[in-house]
Amino acid sequence: MSDHDILFSPITLNTVTFHNRWVMPAMQRGMCSNGAPSAELAAYYRRRAEGGTALIVGESAAIDHPSATVQPTSAHINPATRDAWAHCVDEVRQGGGQMMLQLWHEGAMRTDGHALSASGLAHPGKESGRAATVDELAQIRDGFVRSARIAQDIGACGVEVHAAHGYFLDQFLWHGSNIRDDGYGGPLIAHRARFPAEIVSAIRAECGPDFLISLRFSQWKEVDFEARVAPSPEDLAQMATIFRKAGVDVLHASTRRFWDAEWAGDGRNLAGWTRAGGGLPVITVGSVGLDIDVMTVFMEGLDPGPRVEVAIDELARRMSAGEFDMVAVGRALIGDPDFVNKVQARDYDAIRTFRRDDLGQLEWDLSIVEEAHGA
Repeated sequence: MSDHDILFSPITLNTVTFHNRWVMPAMQRGMCSNGAPSAELAAYYRRRAEGGTALIVGESAAIDHPSATVQPTSAHINPATRDAWAHCVDEVRQGGGQMMLQLWHEGAMRTDGHALSASGLAHPGKESGRAATVDELAQIRDGFVRSARIAQDIGACGVEVHAAHGYFLDQFLWHGSNIRDDGYGGPLIAHRARFPAEIVSAIRAECGPDFLISLRFSQWKEVDFEARVAPSPEDLAQMATIFRKAGVDVLHASTRRFWDAEWAGDGRNLAGWTRAGGGLPVITVGSVGLDIDVMTVFMEGLDPGPRVEVAIDELARRMSAGEFDMVAVGRALIGDPDFVNKVQARDYDAIRTFRRDDLGQLEWDLSIVEEAHGA
C-alpha cells in the first residue's frame, strides 16, 4: 500500500469501521432553528458524505442544560431536537458515511453575564459569570449524558466531547482559566482533567462499551493562540492517559496548522505527541489544503490560497509513519463537498478553494475573542 492509499484505507475505532480516514469536523453553519438542525443542514451533511468523507461530526451542539448557551443560531441536543438530529444521521448514512454528534457547552464564553465555568474566567484577567458549584457540575455532567443518550438512541455511531478552543471543558483543562482549589483545578493537569474525565466516564457507563467516544481538545484558544493546556509532553501524556482510562476511544487534537511541530525534536505535531503518550488513536486537523489558518480567516477576513498536493503528500507520509490515524478537513469541505473524492482521484486542480465569503455571516459572537486580541 502506498503512502497515498493509507488515507483511503478502512479504520476501526472501538466497534465502528470507517471506509477511509477522512473526517468532517464540527463547524457551526447557521442552519438551525430553535436549536434544531434544518433539513438544509441534513442535506449539507449528506452531500459531504456523498463526496467521500467517511465520518461527519455534527456541529457543536449545546447539551441538555440551560447554562450551555444563549447563542440564537446554535444547535442543541435535547428531546425537542431529537427527530431533527435523527434525520441528519439518516441522511449521512444514506450518503455512505457515519455520523457523530458533538456535545458542547460554551462556559465563560457566554456573554450575557450568566455564564457558568471552571473559575468564572473566560481567560486570565477576563471575568465572565461565575464558577460552577460542585452540585452544578454534577447537573451539567448529567446534561452531557442525556444528550449522549439521545445521540445513541437515534443511531449516531458516537459522540465527540468538545473540550477545545476556550469553551467550557477547555476552561477546566487550561490553568489560565481554572484556578479552583477543590480537586477540579489548579496547577496539576490530573486535577484539571478530572471533570472532563468524569463526563466521559458517565457517558461510557450510560451508553455501554461499544458506543464510540471522541474528545476534541486544543492547546490554543480562540482568546489566546499561545495558550498551553499541556506545557510539556509529559503533561500531555498524563492527560491523554486519564481520558483513555475514563473511556475515550479517540482523541481529536485541534491545531491551526497540522504541519507545525508541537515541541522541538522529531517534528511530530500535537496529534503525534498525543498518540505516542496516550496510547489512543488520534485525529489530526489544521488548514488541510489551505495556506492560511482558520483564525486568520475569521479575524482578518482573508481568502486562503490552495495548498493541496503538498498537504496530501505530507499527510500520507506522516500517517504511514504512524503519527496519526485520521484527518479532519473543515474549510476545504465547506469550499468543495467533493474534496475527498477529488483527492482520491488526485484531481487536485478540480478542487474548488474555500473563500471567506463561503462562511456568510459568522455564526457566533466574536466580541470576546476580538477584545482578547486587541481587535
